[in-house]
Amino acid sequence: MIAALRYGVRRVFDVAERGLDRLAGPALNPLAQLGALGFFLFWIVAVSGIYLFMLFDTGVENAYASVEWYSTRHAWHAGVMRSFHRYASDMMVVVMALHLLREFSRDRYRGARWFSWLTGVPVIWFLYMSGITGYWLVWDQLAQYVATTSTELLDWLPIFGEPIARNFLAPSSLSNRFFTLLVFLHIAVPLVLLFMLWIHIQRITRPKVNPPRTLAALMMLALFAVSVAKPALSQGPADLARVPSPVGLDWFYLPLYPLADAAPGALWGLLAAATVMLAAMPWLPPLRRMRPATVDLPHCNGCGRCVEDCPYDALQLVPRSDDLPYALEVAVDTDKCVSCGICTGSCPSSTPFRSVGPLVTGIDLPDLTFASQRERVHELAKVSDHKVSDQSPRLLVIGCQHGAAGTRTDDTLSLPCVAMAPPSLIDYALSRGFADGVVVAGCAESACYNRLGVEWMQQRIAGERDPYLRSRVPRERILSVWASPTEGARLDRELAAFKERLATMTESQSPAEAPAIREAAS
Repeated sequence: MIAALRYGVRRVFDVAERGLDRLAGPALNPLAQLGALGFFLFWIVAVSGIYLFMLFDTGVENAYASVEWYSTRHAWHAGVMRSFHRYASDMMVVVMALHLLREFSRDRYRGARWFSWLTGVPVIWFLYMSGITGYWLVWDQLAQYVATTSTELLDWLPIFGEPIARNFLAPSSLSNRFFTLLVFLHIAVPLVLLFMLWIHIQRITRPKVNPPRTLAALMMLALFAVSVAKPALSQGPADLARVPSPVGLDWFYLPLYPLADAAPGALWGLLAAATVMLAAMPWLPPLRRMRPATVDLPHCNGCGRCVEDCPYDALQLVPRSDDLPYALEVAVDTDKCVSCGICTGSCPSSTPFRSVGPLVTGIDLPDLTFASQRERVHELAKVSDHKVSDQSPRLLVIGCQHGAAGTRTDDTLSLPCVAMAPPSLIDYALSRGFADGVVVAGCAESACYNRLGVEWMQQRIAGERDPYLRSRVPRERILSVWASPTEGARLDRELAAFKERLATMTESQSPAEAPAIREAAS
């Protein structure tokens, strides 16, 4: 059931993301930058909040008047900043919800990724607490409703010696000291939120905490346009002598408040159940994964390329533990390793051209060794020779298990990430005649399952990152297709078109040349 739900949500995201890819390009796709946009919005809220706080009177008697003063008399700067503060806060909720759903749909919350998911659960709580306490400070009718409902909800729990809702029973019962406490909470809670966001990304290498400048500028322009077109306004001064009704709710932060009025116990039960369910999801059921990467010290010189390429900070350079003349070696943190194999693709000893001794690499996946990759290339070449005529181009597809090639078996070397295959494997397949063309079929550019696999593979093929593809390899015989699991039809079309191009290239050779290459390969 969970798998079916994941697939359905993923299809929705794929349709939206591919459309945005075509419209703005993968680098500016906002759905691919949700985490970075969340951090960016946080800083907008923080800076605008500090600006407004300098103009705010923290006393309960003058709080509403001070907000009205800078929202009307100084609408051109403080009023706009208030709207920025409000709408950026609302957008943080939207971005957070989309980020959670997107990670769930791509199954990026189980296994070694449990830490980021679990630490994201308290982020939800602190984000809502930040927004709710902010509504109290305006001290209009909405603030009165939020304050009384919130304190009554807290009083339902047996944690306070005396009911705190009594502070809002009459005008004389609310003191400046209590109101100052609310101001303190609205400052302290976002600081805790920032700390939790920092913890949330600790197991990620090169976390994206800043969106591209163009995307950030577009977000700022959108917030400015909404702030000017629909400025945030107060809903009349609070009056504890009467019950505020009706009030306009912010449905981003306050959607459950009507339920709090009717059934506080049911609301607490709902929140507790939702929190427990979210926290337990990485183990419902637990992810079955291959064994983590292992290091073969005789073939590791401590160069650090695998450490540099690991997307999850699972590899570290440590002092050498053997007698080889190198200062460092690689250590694997098995709790962080997701078995993506990118480290194997970055290791200098991962070369299929080795003909003396067993094919062993400095770092490898024990359940999918580099030697087995080379053997799979040999097997696919033999199968292809039996299926097609001598004049028909043969393809080797290096496919990501999490992309459109994940279900292909007849012509595909299936890997947990295309970046697990070093560029030398492409060179090997073409130069030794095991294939007429090589297709690198990975995840969509803006939705790489292993975060950096697509980027690293693109840079290696372009000769911009070690290990890079040699210049001798004919690029016209290499096709890169970045497609999600729901884009299998597009992958098939691109493979068919690629075969046609390869057939044209083969026709330009002498009649006996192609068979001679295959003869040498066998």
